[in-house]
This record gives sequence, structure tokens and C-alpha cells, in this order.
Amino acid sequence: MKVNLKKLKEQVIVITGASSGIGLVTARMAAKEGAKLVLVARSEDALRQLTNELKSQNAQATYLVADVSKQEEAQRIAQVAKEQFGGFDTWINNAGVSMYGKVEEQSVEDMRQLFEINFWGLVYGSLEAVKHLKQQGGALINVGSVLSDVTAILQTMYSSSKHAVKGFTDGLRMELQMEDAPVSVTLIQPAAIDTPYPLHAKNYMDKVPKHAPPAYAPETVARAILKCAVAPARNVEVGGASKLFKGMEEWTPTLLDKFMETSFSEMSKSDQPARQNHKSGLYQGVGELKERGNYPGHTREVSTYTQARLHPAITAAIVAGAGVAVAALARGRNKDTKASTPQRSTKSARNATAASATKHSPAMPESGPTVTPV
Repeated sequence: MKVNLKKLKEQVIVITGASSGIGLVTARMAAKEGAKLVLVARSEDALRQLTNELKSQNAQATYLVADVSKQEEAQRIAQVAKEQFGGFDTWINNAGVSMYGKVEEQSVEDMRQLFEINFWGLVYGSLEAVKHLKQQGGALINVGSVLSDVTAILQTMYSSSKHAVKGFTDGLRMELQMEDAPVSVTLIQPAAIDTPYPLHAKNYMDKVPKHAPPAYAPETVARAILKCAVAPARNVEVGGASKLFKGMEEWTPTLLDKFMETSFSEMSKSDQPARQNHKSGLYQGVGELKERGNYPGHTREVSTYTQARLHPAITAAIVAGAGVAVAALARGRNKDTKASTPQRSTKSARNATAASATKHSPAMPESGPTVTPV
């Protein structure tokens, strides 16, 4: 069955993890496009402020304080969407938290809690979303990571949870396709994104965590998410670095391991000493309506690679246009060259060319394999 997705201005969109970072930027961007929003997080003050902000801009939004690691909360999110807007068209599972440090130094309790949020929270949300979307059609968008395919040193448990997210998302997609259900299932795989993510993480290191370069703006992810809400896509890597790391994992895994061990591990630590009694987002809401985090370098505001993936027709047109321009320039140069070169007769030129070919060229077979450039 063909999946027909509505325009954003006609949609009701559920966003988990809406109080900061990617979720916050996505909510603000979707509101500008006219979408109705159901905003979900554990930080009530931040959600209330955001909802009031969007309503002051004539957007329609409601919020719900919920812990996605509890299955009954996913059911409550769907119920609120029905009561407020009659249902929903896109469900975005964005809530997540990380943990920095060596695995041997981390408590199993913390590991389990991370999986409760990152994996089981996404599973509960996906199952509840699909239950309703199968009836009317729509999009399920799960925010994974480049770490769904690659493991970042000192973020082993986070990487493991995102590997699990990819496996679940891929399997659910196939089952829905097998049923011919009118649901688009997308996995978003961002590279490092400049959000409060490192500051909200549970930290076992002696330094405050930070992203290793390069880092991209959260807007790059939000644009990809909203594009997939209107145009079905299987998975989208956000940031060329995501594709690069996945390529290294596939083709030069030993080299990638060595890079992680010698460079990436140090790049993930800031110069600031770890804060005592720091409240992480592992067990409580810490969203403060902040879009950006503590990345000290230049944040890449646009991902050319991701834009090309999401808009192949425009990219092809640009490439084709560039090709036409180059061809026209080449033709102009050829005319100039011919105009400045004395012309011999056609017959003389043919004779000279034939003689040269006979004298200098090796014998060639009359036919042979055709080589197609890749």
C-alpha cells in the first residue's frame, strides 16, 4: 500500500524529548509550518514555557509530562493526542540520554536505566504509535544515531542502546511492509549534534563530557525529521561525518578502533573538571529549553551531504546545471582555439591522422569488453 503523508500544516505531531536540543528545535520548526503539536518530556516547567511560547505565535500545542520508560505513559500520550486533536499523524521518538565513562566503572543499575529510556521508551512509543497509524496512515520517526552502527569509546552503553534501536526499527518496518500497512518508518542517524546532550549525560569521567568534532546544529536534524514526516524515507544519516564513520566501520574497522582509542577518547573530554552532585537526565527531567550545548568548536549549521540525500532532484538539477555550464565553457574555448589555428584541408588532416595512428598505435581487436565508469 502506498503511504500518503499529509503536509505539515495539516498534521498533528507527537514529539518526545521536546524540552531541549533536537526535540525543542523540531517543535519550534514544526509550529512555524502550522503543525499541531503534542509535546512530551519529564520537565514540566520547560514544557509549559514552550507551549505558551508557541501559542503566543498562534500555534496549536499541548504538553504532557511523561516518562517514556513506562509503557502506560505511551498509552497516555496517545490518549491526550486523541482528546486534544482527534489523533496524530506523525510520532517522533526522540527522548534519550547518554552515559560517559568506562563500562567496568558503571553500575548495572545505570546501564539498565539507560536502556529503559533509550530502547524500551522507543519501543513503547513505537508500538502505541503504530496501533493508531495503521488505521489512518502516517509516519513513525525514530531518532537513532551514527552510533546505531558504530560504537563510540566511553559511550559503550549508549551505543549499545542505539544499536538495539536500529534493529527494532528495521524489524518493525519490515513487518509493517509485509502487512501492507500505510505507515512510513524512518530511522534518523545523526552524527554529533551541538545540544545539551553531553551535559545531561550521566558522567563517570573526571572531566565534563563534550562532543568530539565535527558537530552539527540541531536544525540539521530537525529539518531531516520534518522532511521525513511528509516524504517517506527508510533511514537518513545527518551530517557527512555519520556516513564517514559508517564507512570506516565497514572498510577499515581496525583503523577506526585505533582512532577511537588514541584520539576520540580525549576529544570527548572538556577542560572542565567533573561537577560533584551533577544531576543527569538518567533518572529525572533536566530540560531547560536550551537548543545548544557546550561544544567549543565551530558548529556546522548545514549538512550538504544530508541535504543532497533529502533533496536528490534538486541536487541532480544543480549537478546537471553545473555540467551544462562546464560544457558550454569548453565549447567556447574550443571555438577560440579553432579560430586561432590555421586549417588544413579535410583530406590532408585525415591522411595525417591515419598515418600517425598506423605508426604509433598497437594493434587493437575489432571488439572487446565495454567498461562502464562508476
